[in-house]
Amino acid sequence: MSRFPLALALTTTLATAMIASTAHAAGLSGPERKMVATVEAENGRQLALLEKMVNINSGTMNFEGVKQVGDVLRAELEPLGFKVEWVPMAAANRAGHIVATHKGSGKGKRMLLIGHLDTVFEKDSPFQTWKRNGDTAEGPGVNDMKGGLVIIVGALRAMQAAGTLKDADIILVATGDEERQGSPTEIARKDLIEAATKSDLALDFEGLAQENGKDMGSIARRSSNTWTIKVTAKPGHSSGIFSDASGYGAIYDLARILDHFRTELREPNATYSVGLILGGSSAEINKAETGGTATGKPNIIAATAVARGDLRTLSNEQTARMEAKMRAIVAQNLGGATATFEMTEGYPAMAPTEGSRKLLGRLNEVNKDLGLAPMAELDPLKRGAGDISFVADKLDGLIGLGAAGEGSHAPGETLEIKSLDRQTKRAAILMSRFAKP
Repeated sequence: MSRFPLALALTTTLATAMIASTAHAAGLSGPERKMVATVEAENGRQLALLEKMVNINSGTMNFEGVKQVGDVLRAELEPLGFKVEWVPMAAANRAGHIVATHKGSGKGKRMLLIGHLDTVFEKDSPFQTWKRNGDTAEGPGVNDMKGGLVIIVGALRAMQAAGTLKDADIILVATGDEERQGSPTEIARKDLIEAATKSDLALDFEGLAQENGKDMGSIARRSSNTWTIKVTAKPGHSSGIFSDASGYGAIYDLARILDHFRTELREPNATYSVGLILGGSSAEINKAETGGTATGKPNIIAATAVARGDLRTLSNEQTARMEAKMRAIVAQNLGGATATFEMTEGYPAMAPTEGSRKLLGRLNEVNKDLGLAPMAELDPLKRGAGDISFVADKLDGLIGLGAAGEGSHAPGETLEIKSLDRQTKRAAILMSRFAKP
């Protein structure tokens, strides 16, 4: 059989592939193609850096470990021309933050990059070490969010190699307490908020959202606040319950409150959950706020009841409105009972804005030029709270520029290794375009 038809087929196939490749890169400038090549050449370096970070325990309350991850990040940033500062957070009972500043030409957009050094896995967690299984990496914080940290580093290194970093005005704030925010907020988030006043847009490098195998764009995060209800009532023998003299007891009043929450508070984009209930002759939540103790018998009228839960909303106005409704319900006590309501400061909301939507449009221009599929806008109900929300009243922003993975906050947390490559390319090109006048 003649070999010519086979050679012709191979040539045609190769030409088709080259045309497709050229089409994919048609919108990329020379420096942008250089960034793509640098990212691909440094895939191994990026994985080694991620392994190094993951193997350092940096549970929020392991202050030494959080600082060690900060030191690793400092060692990567300073050679790139960043002025890196460690900001201690003893006043908020936390380790501290990294604040790194790069002065550019002053002609492009001033960018605030947001990340965090800590994980939910403390030193006593059985989940402590890195493991690779083919195209998947496993380890504490591998996705949330040490994967995001190495994407930041990889993108900045690609920009330096291509000559675009010199023009970029960037402030990077990597907090040491995103998973368990320090208090008070005005101290714990002071540096992040100050950085926002010097920036034009925010880029959040927490995990990439995916749906049905497709990368999604995120421009909104819901709030996360914790509420506590405490009910006290006149104790007594159960034979007198419901009478004017004895009343209904604390547990019945708490049940009334929670059921009214269930039936009367529903709003689009808002959720509220009850995570802990205790009641009886006595009821007390433990110091860790993860459980508690209660005493009682079947034949008593409960003197005490307590419940804790969360409230998540899409705007701070919705938070205020929902809280007012909750307080009104709590105040309508059954006979003989008195209830109090407390809302603990948490994470504010990041409502979607047209400005943030335009930033997603810029990211999708990058996707088009890289030959990647456009990223649809993620439903904010599917995104948890995060640090970017503290500056959302000052800046438009994008969320989820970090790595893809599964199982965040649980043993067995994973990262999709291939997502590092495409997310680093996206970030490097996007930041380079923002850095232009």
